[in-house]
Amino acid sequence: MRLVIDCFKLVKGAGKSIGIYNLALNLVRELAFSSDNNELIVIGNKYNRKDFALPKVKFVEIRKDPHNKIICIFWELFEVSIFARKLKADKLLFPRGYVSMLHLTRESAIIHDMIPFYYHENYPGYFNRLENFYIMWRLKVSARKADDVITISEASKQDIIKYAHVPADRIVVINNGYNLIAKKKYTTPNEAYILAVTSELPHKNAEGIVKSYEKYCHMTDNPLKLKIVGIADVSKFTVDTMAAKNINCFKYIEKNEDFYQLIYGAEVFLFLSMIEGFGFPPIEAMQLGTAVVCSDTSSLPEVAGDAAIYVNPNDYSNIAQALIEILDDEDRRRQLQMKGFENVKRFSWDKTGKKYREILFKNCIHQAGVR
Repeated sequence: MRLVIDCFKLVKGAGKSIGIYNLALNLVRELAFSSDNNELIVIGNKYNRKDFALPKVKFVEIRKDPHNKIICIFWELFEVSIFARKLKADKLLFPRGYVSMLHLTRESAIIHDMIPFYYHENYPGYFNRLENFYIMWRLKVSARKADDVITISEASKQDIIKYAHVPADRIVVINNGYNLIAKKKYTTPNEAYILAVTSELPHKNAEGIVKSYEKYCHMTDNPLKLKIVGIADVSKFTVDTMAAKNINCFKYIEKNEDFYQLIYGAEVFLFLSMIEGFGFPPIEAMQLGTAVVCSDTSSLPEVAGDAAIYVNPNDYSNIAQALIEILDDEDRRRQLQMKGFENVKRFSWDKTGKKYREILFKNCIHQAGVR
């Protein structure tokens, strides 16, 4: 069969879609490597050609600007379906989750999460209301119209059912696969510290991290320093001087190796997001043998399994107490480390790729002479 994957809008480092970019890239690599009897076509742009133009992949570059919102809207709504029809696609896959309105061929959509609905309910006006309304509308329509609805966690599945009113039996959960991290490159630091990952977005709960750390500093005589990746500083939060002087922030870590070194060197990895479609950072910490303390919300218990300490992301005192207890208990950290190594095996690309092949290549055998 001929599978066409729409990657036109994917640009590495642009927007908030780095997770989607990486999923699409890993999926294309997996399908190209293991689908000898099928034809794989990627629709891309000049910015992602170097990544997606792989052996066994026919890469088709669209000579339009993927940064232009109007161009992208018309592409997703109408043009992509017409273009895929010209390519004689048996199935069209949308890694970003938004299907075409024309539906000229069978379509599969990977809907990662329904976080726009969370913002509509909890942070109205944080994003442009018209733009957020458009995204919510597109997610609902795509979930209802796609021939295959794929999502990355049971938590996201339940949100799709809730907001798009799609029957449960029409939604397939395929967890994200992880990329192996080479641990031998990383070294133990001279000074112990706690590491947290967040962003400026409210659902990433940077305030909860800072406030919990402040509580922790008041509950112990010798607090470890806190390093935060994802924000430039803590000036927007009300935090006392004692805690603030022990916090180092990194707005962005350019090299993966530097980011992984920070994780590897931490005594505890803190992840207090309010909602996640999947949540890769705890999996990365587990690969590197760092004990994880994370939120008990959305997909995180599903993904982290029995290899994390769970906390209410709004209960700062409870989080501080959890940090004290895990930092004082080396045996418990070692147990979490061993459980983490086992837990990440559930998300290997061997397993993930097999599930995608079963869904994407079913019921679409290309027959010569039919078209």
